[in-house]
Amino acid sequence: MKELTEQEALFRLTTLCSQAEHCSWEMTEKMRRWELSAEAQARIMAYLVSEGYIDETRYCRAFIRDKIRHNKWGRRKVEQALMAKRISRDIYLPVLNETEDADYLEVLRPLLKARRRQLGSMSDYELRGRLMRFAMSRGFTFDIIRQCLDVDDLEVEEGDDNDD
Repeated sequence: MKELTEQEALFRLTTLCSQAEHCSWEMTEKMRRWELSAEAQARIMAYLVSEGYIDETRYCRAFIRDKIRHNKWGRRKVEQALMAKRISRDIYLPVLNETEDADYLEVLRPLLKARRRQLGSMSDYELRGRLMRFAMSRGFTFDIIRQCLDVDDLEVEEGDDNDD
């Protein structure tokens, strides 16, 4: 790959940031892979932040909303992903706390119902354990999982009433 000049890198990054939300860590990683000097990276990052191309809080809002709605992730998994992107806890925690429990419940209920249909018949104890492990693997907190399992009817709705 040919070496990029500082201006070419700036142009590429501003174009990228104009198309979608990105965090500063992602941009820094790109510049590192392009082997830009530390001074050039600092100047470019300062420009991107000062001109509003990168805003960590705005990025967190978009990231959290997308991961919950589209990827069907729970709070823990979203939090881990934000930590992996090296976003400060002081930035993402207030944004994450804005998300209501109802939003998580709205995502988790259909997931648990679909999973329940896949599991087939088993004891209530085993069923609850499997559903709980499934929901925890998606990053949902124990409180949210319990609310869904306590309220939802876990019985299979498709013709389990054979009284013949």
